[in-house]
Parts: sequence; C-alpha cells; structure tokens
Amino acid sequence: MRFKGTDTYVATQELQIAVNAAVHLEKPLIVKGEPGTGKTLLAHEIATALGKKIITWHIKSTTTAQQGLYEYDAVSRLRDSQLGSDKVIDIENYIKKGKLWEAFDADESVVLLIDEIDKADIEFPNDLLLELDKMEFYCYELQKTIKAKKRPIVIITSNNEKELPDAFLRRCLFHYIRFPEQDTMQRIVDVHFPDIQQDLVDQAMRLFYGVRNVRGFKKKPSTSELIDWLKLLLMEKIQSGDLSDIDLTKEMPPHASALVKNEQDIDLLAELRKRKRY
Repeated sequence: MRFKGTDTYVATQELQIAVNAAVHLEKPLIVKGEPGTGKTLLAHEIATALGKKIITWHIKSTTTAQQGLYEYDAVSRLRDSQLGSDKVIDIENYIKKGKLWEAFDADESVVLLIDEIDKADIEFPNDLLLELDKMEFYCYELQKTIKAKKRPIVIITSNNEKELPDAFLRRCLFHYIRFPEQDTMQRIVDVHFPDIQQDLVDQAMRLFYGVRNVRGFKKKPSTSELIDWLKLLLMEKIQSGDLSDIDLTKEMPPHASALVKNEQDIDLLAELRKRKRY
C-alpha cells in the first residue's frame, strides 16, 4: 500500500515520498510547516488512504511522556481498599492505558498521531526515545513489558515552537510542508470547491497572496484560512468583479477578518494605505 493523497487531500510528490518512506522504514515521520498547512489532517488522510484506524494524542504544555504510556491511579485503589472493594485485588483495574499503549495493543497496525509535540516540555521527546524506537515499554505495576503487536505508523507534528533534540530527530524521518505554490493551491481549491467560478478564484488568490507577501506580517494567512475565506465569499455571492478592482494599498477585501487575525497586521495594512494616500 502506498500513500498518494486522497480525494480530499492534495499531497505533493515530496510529501508522498516522505510518508511512504516512513511506512517502509517503520520510522516516525516528523511533519513541520506553517499552522494551517494540513499537518494534522495529513495523519487522518493517511489512515483513510491505507484503511487504518487513527489514534490521536493531542499534546499540551502539561503533557508528560508517561501519560502516553499509562497512568496508575493509586488514590482510587487506596479508597477502594478502605471501602473493602474486591477491585483492589487486581491492580490492572487502576491502570489507565495511554495512547501509545492503545496503539501497541491494537491487533492491526494503526496510525498514531502525536500532535504538536513542540508544545510539551523540552525533555518530552527524549522521554519517548526508547518507546518509539523499540516499540515497547515496561509497566512496573504489572511487572511486564508491553510490546506493540503491530508496529504503528507514527506521525508527529510540530509548529517549530521549540527545537527538538538531536537524539530524537536521529530516530525519525522529517518533512517540511512548504506553503503551496499557486498551482498547488489551485488543486487544493478545486478539491474543496469543484464548481466555483475560476474568475473568482483568480481574483481571490491575487488578494490572498498579496496579503501574504506584505513585508513584516506577523501571522500570514494559511491554506485553511483561504478555504474559509472562499466559503464566505460564496455565501455572500460575491463575484469576481467585486474583487478585481480592490487594491490592498487602498482598501481591504470583503471578510478580511478571515485572512488577517492579528491587530499588528491590521495596523500594518492600515499604515500601508496611509502611506499610499500621501
């Protein structure tokens, strides 16, 4: 089985090669790129394309590697022992499986998404080195090693908020999703809006890339924001002619709030219009 994208996800040739290499070599794939370029969606589309279940582990700033393995609820066990519950006999009743354990326990290979790993503590990736490399870990409470029945396809996303440790990177493959060129973006738009008028797309893309190319922009609009903006344009039945005369140095396009989401960037565009006026 090879990943070639799906009917709803346009994968470049480079991305296809990276995904298939990770599957063939059985190594985790780290995917970086601007927010909104489809990193998280990629894992779901891989699962769809290959007919596999997906298990998602959303990482937060407070997430620890241990939570991905399992958590032992000693407090509940103590309370149950005080109440004379028969549950205390079996310690397994107080062990909550984490996402890695779920993936390891699956009878068939699954897609395991570790989403936004850079949100966690700097030591988080290193704490998973052995588990992701050997596909096993030791449960001290049960005194046994948990091994993956079938090696999962591991996709790890990062927004580059923190640098990942070299030892961790060495055990993974890497792909950076570059922001789509206009021809690739056209294919993405075609997937989402097969019946949209091309003249409207042309004018919308002109303004979209015009906003992205403004020097000094803090939060450039992403692919997902272009899709949302086009939905609003279609909802309001805006025509290509309504956009063709818009000059970003003179006025903002309709529903610009879908594209510009930072007060600093709004002020920057206002300053550009002011300079043009005088």
